[in-house]
Amino acid sequence: MKIIWRCLVVFASLLAAANAQDFSNRPIRIIVGLVAGGGTDVTARLVAQKLTEALHTNVYVDNRPGGIFIPATRELVNAVPDGHTLLMISTSNVVTQPFHPDYPFDLRALTPVTEVSDGPLILVARKDLPIKSVADLVDYAKQNPGKLTVGSGGGIGSSLHLAAELLRLKTGITFKNVPYRGAAAALNDLLGAHIDLMFDAMPVMSQQAKAGNVTPLAVTSAARSPILPNVPTMAEAGLKDFEVVNYFALFAPPQTPPAVAQRLRDEIAKAVSTPDMVAQFARRGMAPVANQRGEFARHLQAELDRWTKVIKDAGIKPE
Repeated sequence: MKIIWRCLVVFASLLAAANAQDFSNRPIRIIVGLVAGGGTDVTARLVAQKLTEALHTNVYVDNRPGGIFIPATRELVNAVPDGHTLLMISTSNVVTQPFHPDYPFDLRALTPVTEVSDGPLILVARKDLPIKSVADLVDYAKQNPGKLTVGSGGGIGSSLHLAAELLRLKTGITFKNVPYRGAAAALNDLLGAHIDLMFDAMPVMSQQAKAGNVTPLAVTSAARSPILPNVPTMAEAGLKDFEVVNYFALFAPPQTPPAVAQRLRDEIAKAVSTPDMVAQFARRGMAPVANQRGEFARHLQAELDRWTKVIKDAGIKPE
């Protein structure tokens, strides 16, 4: 049975390669391992809209949240490698692998397509707290040890959780971590005053900050974000070496023919470079990337190495 399955996979791959210039025969599914409404989901839907136009087929988003991205990744791994199933990941997916030594999937075994966009994280507080800066946060936390609650979209081990842990290490403050299946759920509780603080990617949270729904405290990039020029960087707020870049990227299943993956990469590169997409990313505090597949693979390895060291140095363990 295994031999038959492998033969079918190889046949499907060869057939996909032969039809690499035509995706119009079937819809394309972009799997997202988080609930709808977060930064990964928003980015996936922007890409889906553009690919629908470019490839003359329906490209849609399929949200498969939960299980530290295992259900979503399993969906991709088990899909036929013909370019009609993709997985949109964020930095949180990458962090999950070194955080869980027994993680059942290795992202390096997937077929890299491209990084779509990147940008900083932003630390925000609920607007009715007497906290308007990182200095205020540190003072309040030290005067009220353990009282503050910090939401972690994506759960324990996500990039948003590790950013909060890095804040703890850099400042010595204490707080209660509250894990969520996705950033959208954490945001809902922040707006409802059920939690006090959270880190998030810029696509959604920058809009909340501009609308005055939350209090932005700092961004995690080396320079200020053009979309929120009055919000300082972590370095400006007094926390050195606190640079965290959040990115969104696409994978295809293992054994996807290079011609298929390259065609997808090239179409995405065209899509994210259009003026309207550049403007949409900019409004969300992000910038298009669309790097080549080899460059993406090298960046993935560098990120795995980096987060492995951070997790080890911080002594963070899965709960």
